[in-house]
Amino acid sequence: MRQAKDPRIVAAIVASALFMQNLDASVVATALPAMARDLGTDPVHLSVAITSYLVSLCVFIPVSGWVADRFGARRVFMAAIVVFTIASAFVGLSQNVPWLVAARILQGVGGAMMVPVGRLLLLRRVRKEELITAMTWLTMPGLLGPVFGPPVGGLLTDAISWRAVFWLNIPVGLIGLLLVWRFIPDVEKQDPGPLDRLGLSLWGFALAFLMAGLETMGRPIAPPWFAPAMLALGIVTTVAAVRHSRRARRPAIDLSLLKLPTFGITITGSMMFRVGASTLPFLLPLKLQLVFGLSAAGSGLITFATALGAFFMKPLVRPTLRRFGFRTTLAANCGLAALGVAICAAFTPSWPVAAIFIVLAVGGVTRSLQFTSLNTLAFADVPQEKLAQATAMSGVVQQLGQALGVVVGSLLLEGALAATGSPGPGEREFAMAFLVAGFIVLGSLPAALRLPHDAGARVSGHRKGE
Repeated sequence: MRQAKDPRIVAAIVASALFMQNLDASVVATALPAMARDLGTDPVHLSVAITSYLVSLCVFIPVSGWVADRFGARRVFMAAIVVFTIASAFVGLSQNVPWLVAARILQGVGGAMMVPVGRLLLLRRVRKEELITAMTWLTMPGLLGPVFGPPVGGLLTDAISWRAVFWLNIPVGLIGLLLVWRFIPDVEKQDPGPLDRLGLSLWGFALAFLMAGLETMGRPIAPPWFAPAMLALGIVTTVAAVRHSRRARRPAIDLSLLKLPTFGITITGSMMFRVGASTLPFLLPLKLQLVFGLSAAGSGLITFATALGAFFMKPLVRPTLRRFGFRTTLAANCGLAALGVAICAAFTPSWPVAAIFIVLAVGGVTRSLQFTSLNTLAFADVPQEKLAQATAMSGVVQQLGQALGVVVGSLLLEGALAATGSPGPGEREFAMAFLVAGFIVLGSLPAALRLPHDAGARVSGHRKGE
C-alpha cells in the first residue's frame, strides 16, 4: 500500500466521501416530486426522506469518535463507505415510503461514521497553520456533489427514474473505497475509555423525539397528540442528556469543549445560520417545479448555480480571512447570505433564467464563505486529544442544522398555506417561506459579533491593523 504523506492528497481522497454524501443530498431534493408521484404521497410530506437520513446522522455521529479511536479511523472509514453504498442501493429499490425511510436511516448510519471519521483522519495529520488549506482541499472536491447533483439527478430522473439517482453512489463508493485502501494510512489508535452508553442513548432519543415532533407538527400523518408528546419527551430527554454529559467522566458529547471560545461560540451560534441556509436546497427545487412548472432536469440545471458559486469561492477563503479575520468576515457575510436566501422570494416565472442563475451563484458564494469559515474556526483551538469529541459534536450540529432546515422549510410552507387558505403552495406561499428563512439566517449575526477580534488569528494569519 502506498501512503499519501501530503495532507492535500489525503484531504482530496477523504473528500470522495463528502462528494458521495453531498451528491446524495443534492439529488434527493431535485428528485422529490418524482419520488412522491411514484410512491403516492405529497412532495412536501416526503421531506421525511431527507430528515430521516439526517436524524440518523445526528443519532449515530456522537459514537463515531469513540469507534474511530477504538478500532482505527481508517478501518471505520472504509466500513462506513461500504454501509453507505449498500444502503444507497436499497434506497433505489424502495417500493413504498416505509422502505424508503428504513433505507435512508441505514444510509445515515454509514454517513455518521463516514464524514466525521474522514475529517478526523485529516485533522490529525495537519498543523494549525495548514488548517485552512487542508479544509479547502477537503471541501472543494466534496462540493462537486452539489455542483453535479442537481443537473445530473434531474436528467437521470427525467430520462430513467429517480431510482437511478441513488445508484450513482455505487461506483463513487467503490472508487473511494479503493483510493482509501491504496493511499491513506491509519492514524495511531487511542484509548477512548469505556463507551458512554447512557449518554449516547439519551442524546439519541432526545434528537429522535424532537425531530419526530417537528416533522409531524400540523400534518395529517399522525394523531393530533403525537407531535406535542414527542416534543415534550424530546425536551425532557435533552435536559437529562445535558445533566449526564456534565457529570460523566468521559461523556459521549463533551460539553466542556464549549468553554473554548472559538469552538463554543461557533458551534452554538452557527445553528441559526445552518437552519436558515438549509431551507434553500429543500424549498428552491420545489418552487421551480411546482410553481415554474419546470422538469426535474430543468430545475437541476438552475439550482446547481448555488453549488457552482460555492465551488469557485473556495480559493478565495484564505486571502479573505487573512485580510479581514474571522470575526469581520462572519459578521459582514452573514447579512449578505441572509439577503441571498430572502431574495428567492422575488423569483417568478417572468424572471430570465440567466438572472436567477446569477443571483443563486452569488448566494452560493456567500454561504460557502460562511460555512468554510465556521467549519475552520471551530477547530482552531481544539487540542489534539479532543479532536475526536470535537469532530463528533461538530458533525451533530452540522447535520442537525440541515435536518432542522428541511423541517423548518416544510413547516414554513405549511404555515403559509394555512395563512392564505390555498390548496397548494404557489408564489405567495414560497415567498413567505423564503423571507422568513432569510431572517433566520440573520439570527446568527449576534454570535459572530461575540467573537474576539483576534479569533483564529493563528489559523487565518490575520493581524489587527492589517
